[in-house]
Amino acid sequence: MRYVVIGASAAGISGAKTLRELDNDAEVVLVSKDEHVYSRCILHHYISNHRDVEALNFTGKDFFEKYNINWKKGIEITSVNDVEQTLSLSNGETLAYDKLMICSGASAFIPPVEGLRTSNNVVGLRNLEDAVVIKEQAAKVKNVVVLGAGLVGIDALSGLLDSGVNISLVEMSNKVLPLQLDEYTSNVYKNKFEEKGVNLKLGVSAVKLNVDENNNPVSLSLNNGEDVPCELVIVATGVRSNIAFLENSNVECDRFGLLIDEKGKTNIDNIYGAGDVTGRNPIWPTAVKEGIIAANNMLGKEMIMTDFFGSKNTMNFVGIATMSLGAVEPEDETYIVEVKNDEKGYKKIIHKDGKIYGALIQGDLDYAGVLTQLIKEKIDVSKVTKSLFDIDYADFFNIEKNFEFSYK
Repeated sequence: MRYVVIGASAAGISGAKTLRELDNDAEVVLVSKDEHVYSRCILHHYISNHRDVEALNFTGKDFFEKYNINWKKGIEITSVNDVEQTLSLSNGETLAYDKLMICSGASAFIPPVEGLRTSNNVVGLRNLEDAVVIKEQAAKVKNVVVLGAGLVGIDALSGLLDSGVNISLVEMSNKVLPLQLDEYTSNVYKNKFEEKGVNLKLGVSAVKLNVDENNNPVSLSLNNGEDVPCELVIVATGVRSNIAFLENSNVECDRFGLLIDEKGKTNIDNIYGAGDVTGRNPIWPTAVKEGIIAANNMLGKEMIMTDFFGSKNTMNFVGIATMSLGAVEPEDETYIVEVKNDEKGYKKIIHKDGKIYGALIQGDLDYAGVLTQLIKEKIDVSKVTKSLFDIDYADFFNIEKNFEFSYK
């Protein structure tokens, strides 16, 4: 039996590892365009010189030897023939498989702004190669524009804060981290970034990248008429799933990415998928779980993905720890919003009919574990008489007669 896994990030690594743990005799092959294993979540630490390439690796030393996985690195999949069960590789080889797991991830999306897709020194922050380019160019240029103030954009900004370059952050929303934070918590970061010298351009959009005679950026024109100087542009305006190699196959995709069910299976019986390639729940823990679940089902060990709690974000920029869980703003006036802001930090809980739909914590994150369980397990908090900010595990964590723990 030959299992082939495409991709060497969170889903692919966890999937390949699980396949080996479940089947010691099978051949496990992992193919990736990456030549290194690294966590995309901490690429900004490479830019800021806090980690080298080796320190980005999340698998541990000699991972592929330990688990007897044949890693074909630096190779892309160009097409899939699901009828003949073969993969065409960028090195000209053809690789046969018995069962396939697609964890090819996603790539940075460059929006169709004039000049942005054709200029030099325009890069995303998705792969190690991107981080290498950013680090090299930051040592040569004076002005950098980060386009997009989501998690990736703020990662890029954070990696460059102490590099000596002038940083401008351009965002269409009127706040940083608009999907993860409310106005208060966003302003805490906004004020801190401004203290650090970041030039924030919020509530505006890019209309044209101006270049010199060598096609290198000189400034970014905004819709308010302003030109922001830049010699390097880091684009963090979203991603697109890596599914082009599936174009001539029978594997079904939609506008988001690869289609899989709760078992990780595609519409083809022996082809599974996991991670960012689906375009859904793009966070690291979910990708790891999906890889494990797909691997189990590939071997006939039924496991279902029920935990799609993909709206949890933990961040720690400029020394300020923040966690957002679920909704950060109420959908309408029927929701109750409670806020506690003291010397320990800021806490916000959004609830309705005894169910918590979202929460924000900034500063002291000690309460994050309790809130996560309350939301994830859909605990009815209406039965608790104390303040929501004072609930602890004893209020909903019980020991049954058989000494097993349960939530009430």
